[in-house]
Amino acid sequence: MTQLALIVGTTMGGAEAVADELAEKLQAQDIEAEIHLSPDLDTLKQTQNWLIVTSTHGAGELPDNLQPLAKTLEDADLSSIRYAICGIGDSSYDTFCGAARTVKQLLQQGGATELVNKIEIDVQSLELPEDKALVWIDQLIPILTS
Repeated sequence: MTQLALIVGTTMGGAEAVADELAEKLQAQDIEAEIHLSPDLDTLKQTQNWLIVTSTHGAGELPDNLQPLAKTLEDADLSSIRYAICGIGDSSYDTFCGAARTVKQLLQQGGATELVNKIEIDVQSLELPEDKALVWIDQLIPILTS
């Protein structure tokens, strides 16, 4: 069974709701998705595949629960890590999905490999964020199970 660390950055619970839906779909495809709400780099590095689902807080900042991880990523060797990012934000702000962009930059800086293009979901859309994420995850599943 493929293992995946599902790292959630959330302030109001929206990203956590999306992550829960994604975890359920991944489990149905024999991908063990362990949710991390207080992610720790030493624990995360035990899993090669990461899925980061994060909202953006304030003026483009990472949610509080992701800030300690971000600091440890700054100088980390992430060359063994493969990742995908699902950003959730509000397009009425100039910093739309700023947290997802920050995480992507940190992962690339550490040498991690992106598995699929990052998705940026606008909460202003009529479609539910979970629905958009569930469609997007379909491109990641075959990569993880091959």
